[in-house]
Amino acid sequence: MGDVGWTRRDVVSGLALGALARGAPAAETPQIEPRRSMRATALPVIVSAGNGHAYLDAAYRRLHEGVDTLEAALQVVRGPEDDPNDDSVGLGGLPNEDGVVELDASCMHGPTRRAGAVGAVHDIKNVSLLAREVMLHTGHVMLVGEGAERFAVARGFKREDLLTDASRKVWLLWKQVHSDWWGPGLADPDWQDRLPGGADQSRDRGRLEQIAQDLGIAAERRHDAIQKVLFPPTGTIHCSVLNAKGEMSACTTTSGLAWKLAGRLGDSPIIGAGCFTDQDVGSAGATGSGEENIKVAGAHSIVESMRRGMSPLDAGMDALKRIVRNYGGDLERLKFLDMTYYVLRKDGAYAGVSLWTGYEPGKPHTIAVHDGSPRLEQTVSLYHGASREWPPRVAPRRRGL
Repeated sequence: MGDVGWTRRDVVSGLALGALARGAPAAETPQIEPRRSMRATALPVIVSAGNGHAYLDAAYRRLHEGVDTLEAALQVVRGPEDDPNDDSVGLGGLPNEDGVVELDASCMHGPTRRAGAVGAVHDIKNVSLLAREVMLHTGHVMLVGEGAERFAVARGFKREDLLTDASRKVWLLWKQVHSDWWGPGLADPDWQDRLPGGADQSRDRGRLEQIAQDLGIAAERRHDAIQKVLFPPTGTIHCSVLNAKGEMSACTTTSGLAWKLAGRLGDSPIIGAGCFTDQDVGSAGATGSGEENIKVAGAHSIVESMRRGMSPLDAGMDALKRIVRNYGGDLERLKFLDMTYYVLRKDGAYAGVSLWTGYEPGKPHTIAVHDGSPRLEQTVSLYHGASREWPPRVAPRRRGL
């Protein structure tokens, strides 16, 4: 991935959309629209990560029919969970370093002020629904691992193998590069130990192309597979819903960071980090660098900022600036992480904000919105440019302090 300019972008409410993604989108890809006023034209309103766009219409119709706000949010996120071709969540999610798909989710129901969450779950596809089951049928908020799986089976969920052939082949390709998560992270004082030879040393894409071919990865999917190997995705979907009565709910579900250590939990199952809803104020959720979002309790911080009078845009930007503060504004490290927040206030105002413009040049971060008209809008970014991969290349393992 080539260098881009790491320049600060001035951010103001109602900022006009910059250049759209380079080239015409594929026929099945929705066009990214110019950013609107960031206030719903009517209620109800749904906001979600971009991969929820295709499922907004059905959920919006059900809201008009009177379905509960959490049911509508779950309908949106179940779409990617059920889709074997969406490797960000659920069936076909990219696995951990052991080749096991490991899922996390959380949900909050505004009207009853309840929450449920599950983490490190194997073999259960719809962990968003499982998080709701924890909320409805236990005295707990979170269940993890084997206990969560046994609870799922007791509640009638079916165990199934979630690793599709396509995801397995990408995992096998990753093992050829094996830029693992054992070494020091960006927050470590010795983070540059991950950069032997310099951060800009190129990878042997030609070698990966040949390995991908040998593994039977179709030619049209090889570029995407190699991108996922070189730039481990954080695969997540968040959805927040507000109905005409002012009731709010939200859900976040994920297969987590690709190639992660077994048992790793990111922000998605953490109430207040990857998902938070306060019936009196608003709702927020996140996708991106989960470790960074946990440290700033991003979703909760955003809602609390709105409680103090900030707009959704300003509240989201404030949370991003907290991440920046944790690194002292050091762009040499910040360029290796990214974060997107999806924010919805109780009056229908919303915002999508991101640390960087996108994960790749020409592919901006988006927020999906439906207030009677479903659309994708580009997020407002704190910095202009594409974030970089982390870990950036193979590095020696360091297993202790």
